[in-house]
Amino acid sequence: MQKRRIGNRTVSAVGLGAMPLSTKDPRPAPEEAAAVVHAALDAGVTLIDTADAYSHTEADFGHNEELVARALASYGSVDDVLVATKGGHTRHGAEWGLDGSPAYLRRACEASLRRLGVEAIGLYQFHRPDPATPWEESMGALRGLVDDGLVQLAGISNADVDQIDTAREIVGDALFSVQNQFSPDWRSSADELAHCAEHGLAFLPWSPFGGVSAAKSLGSTAQEFAAVADELGVSVYRVTVAWHLAQADVVLPIPGASRKESITDSAAAADLTLTTAQLARLNTA
Repeated sequence: MQKRRIGNRTVSAVGLGAMPLSTKDPRPAPEEAAAVVHAALDAGVTLIDTADAYSHTEADFGHNEELVARALASYGSVDDVLVATKGGHTRHGAEWGLDGSPAYLRRACEASLRRLGVEAIGLYQFHRPDPATPWEESMGALRGLVDDGLVQLAGISNADVDQIDTAREIVGDALFSVQNQFSPDWRSSADELAHCAEHGLAFLPWSPFGGVSAAKSLGSTAQEFAAVADELGVSVYRVTVAWHLAQADVVLPIPGASRKESITDSAAAADLTLTTAQLARLNTA
């Protein structure tokens, strides 16, 4: 597995987005969910992305973190695995809410520590800007979690360039990653990706398969990705992950998976090389 860096940690270039294991309806059975995590580890994946709010409703808040913790505990040696979680989203019944206040982030981080069964979270990401809380206050709280030893590496999610720069000023040398939506059909975070590459911040694209899930549809983007997949004799998903990796050496895609076969296929993208011509076609699709 190709390796990339998040701060002082070297991890697999392709991570596992664990969200579907908790939010998909119906969910995989517990043993099936654990098997997906184990398949990822078997394929060389050492980055797992989760969040406290990945659940069906408020009643099972924290479901995904607990699932990931159990799967890792039942696997064996996982010392090289970086678990990235997030705080700042809330759930009210099945609805999603936001709370970026320092008091809430502290409570959320402490709850994540308990669910993950660790003394310090490997990578803790502020999940999404909260309009009711100044961004500067949320960033100060994130820095405080690092200073108090609850978090080893800090990250932000769903942030624009100005917010990234403010985070760089406040969180300082503890800020190592940005997780934004980016995919073949959703490239509006291209400026943020380029900004991360310029400043050495890891960029974790979420929902990386947007636009290719129905690759045989009429969309020109989907058709181009499908055409390249046919040329290479691989799945359109593997081509998509390889395309992400080719954007910049700071990019670490975290494709979601609810089946063993899916993450095994995505992980294999780290060994797939797109030609210059193929990459140019995909970049302009």
